[in-house]
Amino acid sequence: MTFQSFAIGMAIAILLGVVIGFLMGTNKIANSVLGMWVNIFASAPLSSLVPVLMLLFGLGQTTIVVTVVLFSTWIIALDTYAGVRHISPSLSEMGRCFGASRWQLISKVLFWAALPEILAGIRMGLIRAVKGIVIGQLLVSVVALGRLFRTFSDNFQFEEFWALTIILFIFALVFSSAIGWLEHKVEYYASTRA
Repeated sequence: MTFQSFAIGMAIAILLGVVIGFLMGTNKIANSVLGMWVNIFASAPLSSLVPVLMLLFGLGQTTIVVTVVLFSTWIIALDTYAGVRHISPSLSEMGRCFGASRWQLISKVLFWAALPEILAGIRMGLIRAVKGIVIGQLLVSVVALGRLFRTFSDNFQFEEFWALTIILFIFALVFSSAIGWLEHKVEYYASTRA
């Protein structure tokens, strides 16, 4: 149940973060409108919003998914924005010279040139998503990991508590390392922006 909430939340966060980052990076109006909100949510103490999410979405899995999205979307958007803004204008000019439409320019030129920063944002978002899922489930504490953490701590089962904590750390480390490996594999795209 925890992994399902994590996967759904991360998929939504990646989609939202990349779209918001591209809008901010390619459109000045979108940057002025969205930039302020992205920076607010990226720096705000989001765990304080989980009780509000519980009121809006109830005590189930939806609250956990929304918590994951809320924790990870903004860092993905900021890194995507940074990646798009650091692309050499000559790449866009080249795409236009070859008759690329706006969608082709974004999907076949800008996306691939910004991919190292997008992956860095996804890696950071993934780490924040793990934090979000734990905080969400601890505060909701009626499902999955939150229930286990609460049960183990209330019954002084410290071996089980620490085993669960270590498993969670290993999960975050494995996924972060996998994204880091993928990021390393596409680093050569960064050199095309010089």
